[in-house]
Amino acid sequence: MGRKPHTGQFCRTALALLALAGCANHRAAPAPRAPYVQTAVATYGTIQPAERLAGIIAPYQNVAVQSTLAEPADTVDVREGDSVRAGQLLAQLDTADLQAQLQSYLATANSNAANTTHTVYQGSLTIAQASDTLRSDQAAVHQAQQTLQNDQTNLARDQNLLGQGYVSQQAVDAQATLVRNDQQSLNSANANFAAARSAVAANGSLSGQGLQASAVQQSHAQEEVALAQAQQVRVQIGKAAIVSPIDGVVVNRNLNPGEYPGNREIFTLQQIDPIYAVLHASSEQVGRIAGGSSATIFAPDLGGTRRYTGRVTGVLNQINPGSTDFQVKVQLSNPGGRLRPGMVVQGSVAAIAVRGVRVPATAFTDDNHDAIMTVQPDDSIKTVRVAELGSDGTSSVVDGIASGTRIVANGQTSVGDGEKVSFRQ
Repeated sequence: MGRKPHTGQFCRTALALLALAGCANHRAAPAPRAPYVQTAVATYGTIQPAERLAGIIAPYQNVAVQSTLAEPADTVDVREGDSVRAGQLLAQLDTADLQAQLQSYLATANSNAANTTHTVYQGSLTIAQASDTLRSDQAAVHQAQQTLQNDQTNLARDQNLLGQGYVSQQAVDAQATLVRNDQQSLNSANANFAAARSAVAANGSLSGQGLQASAVQQSHAQEEVALAQAQQVRVQIGKAAIVSPIDGVVVNRNLNPGEYPGNREIFTLQQIDPIYAVLHASSEQVGRIAGGSSATIFAPDLGGTRRYTGRVTGVLNQINPGSTDFQVKVQLSNPGGRLRPGMVVQGSVAAIAVRGVRVPATAFTDDNHDAIMTVQPDDSIKTVRVAELGSDGTSSVVDGIASGTRIVANGQTSVGDGEKVSFRQ
């Protein structure tokens, strides 16, 4: 049989354990460790800021299609929502009366062409006849001059013989009358020759100037007028085929078969590739955006996963006088037409580069981005007021601290001014 422990022994053991426990409770507790924070060192450098802007999608261009023809529509080949290509037929107007008018003008032109040919032949004949008359009248002048000269010689001889008594006065008088008649004949021949020469000069030549050339030109001009009228009708016939001037989408159709176009807009087309994102900005924001800057556009309506990249094509002045609302137009490629005019989008537009003291964009203590926490030489925290000059989403350039300053990388960390922290160098 084993021996039972003595009751006094149990008491002594219990008292010893209680004494040891009391000594442990009176031992000094270790000092708490300083909280660890992640830090960064501010450095001098350059960032490419980005402006966050909201806006909507707008078509690259709106095209209102009208027709000046007073002809009814034979066919209308598209509906609203259809995609069309440049040159694609939208509607065909009736051209029966225009075709008849074209044939009439062509017939007139052919008649005028025949008249021109006739005028050329008639002018050639008139010019040739005038030249023949001129040569004949010139020969008559030479003949009259020779006759006059011969009769004047005979008169002089008769007058000499009259003084010698060989001829009578009557013979001399007859010869003198003959000379005067010869002079009149010469004058008449000269007049006829002058008239023929004027006629030749007036007729001119078919290839130069003159009556006949002008007659040919007039006839040819009438032919050209008829041909021009025919061409004008051809243009109208061409306009009867109403085609799309762009690659785009039909957003409005206001014409049905049998209707006359009138003066109304019969089709509205929108070009959506490329397409514009029209972003709204303040005066401060547009002051940092230059034409040609790169931009990234997000469309929440498409799930927000698709990004579109483009370039700023225009920074527009205030929309309404006195307002501070400006527009930034970004041109985007839109293959497949997923971006639609009217969609709300968010844009990130690259701004003008900023150089200065850089800090992490997460270092700011609040959304105002006007304060950061710095680590002092004794490892304590001090909040410093700063001014943000620009941010690219990852880093910000600030004014208010010097390069080389150690800062708390996460400004939302729960530490306060004067509190000491630990960090890795």
